[in-house]
Amino acid sequence: MKRFIHYFILLWTLVFITTGCEVVRWKTEHDQSSLEKEGFSKHQITLKEGGKLTYWEGGQGQPLLLLHGFGGTAAATWKAEMLQLSKNYHVIAPDLLWFGESYSDNAAQLSTQTNAIWQLVDTLQLKKVDVAGISYGGFITYDMMLTPERINKAVIIASPGPLFNDNDLDDLVKRAGIDSPEELFVPNSGDDVKRLYDNVFIEKKRIPDFIANQIYLDYFSQWKPQRTQLIKTLPKDRDRIQQYDPKKLPQALIIWGQNDQIFPLNSGIKLSKYIQAPIIVLPKTAHGITNEQPQITADLIDNFLSSL
Repeated sequence: MKRFIHYFILLWTLVFITTGCEVVRWKTEHDQSSLEKEGFSKHQITLKEGGKLTYWEGGQGQPLLLLHGFGGTAAATWKAEMLQLSKNYHVIAPDLLWFGESYSDNAAQLSTQTNAIWQLVDTLQLKKVDVAGISYGGFITYDMMLTPERINKAVIIASPGPLFNDNDLDDLVKRAGIDSPEELFVPNSGDDVKRLYDNVFIEKKRIPDFIANQIYLDYFSQWKPQRTQLIKTLPKDRDRIQQYDPKKLPQALIIWGQNDQIFPLNSGIKLSKYIQAPIIVLPKTAHGITNEQPQITADLIDNFLSSL
């Protein structure tokens, strides 16, 4: 997401000759063109319950799922990693339900997201996969790990799995200066987008109002009731996944930003101890790890997946 913002800043000189809509559209088209030039293609499957799941696919080798978080899409979150990892892996990066072009007719909750990803895996006739997920995508990753016979290895990035409680959510609300978690993650305006980015990234970026407003319209204005429900139902899903014995989970790696303001580092340390997985802490990095440190992220994923 940091690069997402960086492109807008670099394009500031276009302010006098273009509109916010055109700038945002250029960024989206640029991401997709970069992926297509390296052999990626975009596809869509029809879900059993009704709805569509859109995904990018490219590269060869062991199948690797990349799951984005709230406020993004596969390409906006993972583009740099997709390009790097596709040299050694069969990379599959879906837009999660109610993000990008994906949606479901089922209830908006974690189990619906996870079920949709399993439908994608089955459609591609993959017996076992590696999976990496950031933030909300990390919750889906953990949920998928509850089916260990189908997961080789997993990478959880900046996501506490079942180890967050009401006090943690209260602390998040206080840090962000809001009344509820969904107020942060489901923006209602360009100003709300700026607030979200200020809490996600370590470097504060000045985004012109007309661009922030267009980011809101293009990336955040759709599916707001479903996205709000995803946040509200997460504690119930937490209670469900917490019932699983962590000793039965597949081998995992945890990656965390030292300066994470969404889920502070202590959350990652707790998860590391809980599932007996190594944790790698990235200095001068906040919550948006895949955009702030794309090359390091890809290297860490590759090194972990390729190790014995």
